[in-house]
Amino acid sequence: MTDTPAPGGRTFDELDKLSTEDLREQAFHLARERRDVEFFWSVLRHMPNADEAAILDGAPNSIGPIVDEANALWREMTGHGYEEPESTPLLRAAFIDYLMKH
Repeated sequence: MTDTPAPGGRTFDELDKLSTEDLREQAFHLARERRDVEFFWSVLRHMPNADEAAILDGAPNSIGPIVDEANALWREMTGHGYEEPESTPLLRAAFIDYLMKH
């Protein structure tokens, strides 16, 4: 089953070989293109500082800024690193799942 390519043409095994940061970059890039705020919210809910996500404006006419703010919040909360080792497996799974589905 892991050899079955996802819609993006990559298998689970190929994605699993990537670093968490590479997975994050690819998933965030795809989610930005798709304007998939739901994906960003799902990732932010798994972050140790998820309460800070409440500051983002959810107005329907501000979808672009929301995506940018979510991306900036992600970078700020993680410092492009994964300081909370217990959240890394969950994040990797979320990124791989998103890339496999889209």
